[in-house]
Amino acid sequence: MGRVRAFRTRYPMLPHHQKSLGRDWTAPWENLQRCCWNRHISSCMRWPGHYSRAPYPYFSSRHFSLNWRPPCLFESRTQFQYWNWRPDNLSQTSLIHLSSYIMNSEGDEPSSKRRKHQGTIKRDWEYICNHNKEKTKILGDKNDDPICEDSENKFDFSVMSYNILSQDLLEDNSHLYKHCQRPVLHWSFRFPNILKEIKHYDADVLCLQEVQEDHYGTEIRPSLESLGYHCEYKMRTGRKPDGCAICFKHSKFSLLSVNPVEFYRRDVPLLDRDNVGLVLLLQPKIPSAASPAICVANTHLLYNPRRGDIKLTQLAMLLAEISSVAHQKDGSFCPIVMCGDFNSVPGSPLYSFIKEGKLNYEGLAIGKVSGQEQSSRGQRILSIPIWPPNLGISQNCVYEVQQVPKVEKTDSDLTQTQLDKTEVLVTAEKLSSKLQHHFSLSSVYSHYFPDTGIPEVTTCHSRSAITVDYIFYSAEKEGVAGQPGAEVALVGGLKLLARLSLLTEQDLWTVNGLPNENNSSDHLPLLAKFRLEL
Repeated sequence: MGRVRAFRTRYPMLPHHQKSLGRDWTAPWENLQRCCWNRHISSCMRWPGHYSRAPYPYFSSRHFSLNWRPPCLFESRTQFQYWNWRPDNLSQTSLIHLSSYIMNSEGDEPSSKRRKHQGTIKRDWEYICNHNKEKTKILGDKNDDPICEDSENKFDFSVMSYNILSQDLLEDNSHLYKHCQRPVLHWSFRFPNILKEIKHYDADVLCLQEVQEDHYGTEIRPSLESLGYHCEYKMRTGRKPDGCAICFKHSKFSLLSVNPVEFYRRDVPLLDRDNVGLVLLLQPKIPSAASPAICVANTHLLYNPRRGDIKLTQLAMLLAEISSVAHQKDGSFCPIVMCGDFNSVPGSPLYSFIKEGKLNYEGLAIGKVSGQEQSSRGQRILSIPIWPPNLGISQNCVYEVQQVPKVEKTDSDLTQTQLDKTEVLVTAEKLSSKLQHHFSLSSVYSHYFPDTGIPEVTTCHSRSAITVDYIFYSAEKEGVAGQPGAEVALVGGLKLLARLSLLTEQDLWTVNGLPNENNSSDHLPLLAKFRLEL
């Protein structure tokens, strides 16, 4: 990892007279600060000397004679972002030394293809299923693309997942928003912006997280109902101020069932956190056509990076509820859309479990489950099994049917040796370290830009910029019938038509990160268009 080191001045002139180039370069701290502070970037870029805490220093190519603009000054952004680096530890005669960084004249333009104009970043529609690039629309355009026209043999609908940032949580964690101007953090400023975004996207289904209960009752629900939505809400337990909401348009769906999930369990010491989930069963409104129901789930899993055991158990509880709601009479599942803030990064064991349908967690450190922790030193290994039997959920993430064993005194067919073997087998099954689920789930987003490999970002504040928000959907996969955890087939499956593009961390900091004047949450909304073939 690149390091920042302070030492005495060797070269008096920089940036215009670099004396050391290539992998190592040096610059007087006061010259760099003066150069950047006096330019326009002081109003839109992060500078470590300006904020009390910043993940990494950012330099623009405009301030150096070399034509370079790195997306990140260090080989591992995620490692550096948790380091408490403060510029006040450096003296006025110190140098900032950036080692092991190869300067490249390429890539001077922003890594993404977003268009920046007047402090806003445009997000494009990316069409997935054989649609020409010429059809790509900008966020400001109307969502009237012909791919969303319904007919007797298909049903198109759109889904948004959005963590809107509870005002109480914002104020309780104000240290995460020191980069923001105070007026943009007020709810009276934020809510009209959030509502404007929702109206702009015009999604058929909204999955919202961190919906504050008092704001939901007085402002959010009435505003959404005026836009044609029916709203269902589940508040977190334990007197927490927020919860999850699923809202859908009356014109597109009718409600079949509402199924809240509370992850707190008084009888299970492991489950002492107040996170919740919400699962709805919706019936598409299609005249003269039979259509399967669609199961929509929304959740916000525990944040704590060191409690992967709780996160996996909460996920298993949500999957068990989805399995119960989406299960059809013929033994199949109806199509599923699962949204939320999963507080796990792409490629982590928890993320892989959702997509692959299986996870062997034997020997897995508890802090490695979500991929947020950088070091496993001092962390205990996940216990086998993770949750106790009295939770009533199997290792296949379905509700177990509680059966009382029948004992007949006249039965003398089983010898004591056979009984011992049976007991051993049952014990081994209960102690399995393999989790499975029955769904074939894909992620709407790929999480990395294909041309650069730079990560997409769904949340950004003073301490980090990562992906934790997802839209998963049930889709047919090749050979899925023979895979463990996929014993039950899906009805049809959903086809992903389009998604609203995400951004890089660098993109977001050109508009001073999140929240900002135009984006009033520290998360970006995710949006996808699906087709259900009938």
